[in-house]
Amino acid sequence: MTIPRAPDRLSDEMATAIGHAVSAFGFLEEALKRAIFSLTRKDLGEEVSEKAMQKWLRRMEDIADDTLGTLIDSFLAALRNGRMAERQELAGVLAEIRMKRNLLCHASWRRGKEPGQWHPTFINTRGESFPDDMGVEEVMAVHAMTLKTARRVVGIMRATGIDGEWLGWDDVEA
Repeated sequence: MTIPRAPDRLSDEMATAIGHAVSAFGFLEEALKRAIFSLTRKDLGEEVSEKAMQKWLRRMEDIADDTLGTLIDSFLAALRNGRMAERQELAGVLAEIRMKRNLLCHASWRRGKEPGQWHPTFINTRGESFPDDMGVEEVMAVHAMTLKTARRVVGIMRATGIDGEWLGWDDVEA
């Protein structure tokens, strides 16, 4: 039996870029959770029954463990009221981010064809592999797109008037 060789060590620059992208995915997840909270709480209205409130609170507890893909689906479902054009655009961007997140978080990397390029070895649930090499610039573009989208999600959340609490921000000075 042949044992596969160990993967190539990523350059420090590439490893740092992937780390920044992953941290942006985490921030997007937090923004989606807060937006789902705000949008669905607003939909409950002011006069909400105890039974409806308890059901909603259980759902909010469940989203704490949801994956990015599930959070995206829940957010888009909560966004259904009166924002169809924005919802469709965000659905496309969020689908791309979902795919890039799976790629960056689950790929094994090997050196690419050009210096400074890396090839992600990853096959998605549809049996597709990522055909292109990536460099720091491409990964940082994913990072920037993810943060830009997270800011849009936060803007939608704030438009509800229900901001909620941001974990770990109680000690941060303004």
